[in-house]
Order: sequence, then C-alpha cells, then structure tokens
Amino acid sequence: MTQGERLLDHLEQGKTITRVNAWEVLGILEAPARICELRQKGHKIDTEMVPVFNRFNEVVRVAKWSMLGAR
Repeated sequence: MTQGERLLDHLEQGKTITRVNAWEVLGILEAPARICELRQKGHKIDTEMVPVFNRFNEVVRVAKWSMLGAR
C-alpha cells in the first residue's frame, strides 16, 4: 500500500490527521504532499487550522485534514 493509499484509507474511515501525527500514525513524513496528490486526483479533503504547542511551549497552527465535511 502506498503512502497515498494509506492516507486516503485513514481519511475515508472518518479519521483526521495532521502533519504532526502523520509520521507516527501512518509513517508519512511529507503529509502535505500526499494531501496535494489526493486532491489532484479529485478527492475532497477539508483543511482546518488548529493550534498546537511546539517543544518551546509556543502555540503554532497546523493543518488538520479530514473528509468529514467534504463528502
């Protein structure tokens, strides 16, 4: 199974993913590139910017992707 297939399967199950946890959950280091490829193939994927804390306890915003509202 390719990274794109793993990511699509994950999203189609109603789950969400961020760049931060994509490596741990799916083994995907460049999740934004895989999201772009899936969108180019016609898949409707929502993006929500969510706050997270970095290692310096600073708030940063990252994309959280889903297919929940995109169907």
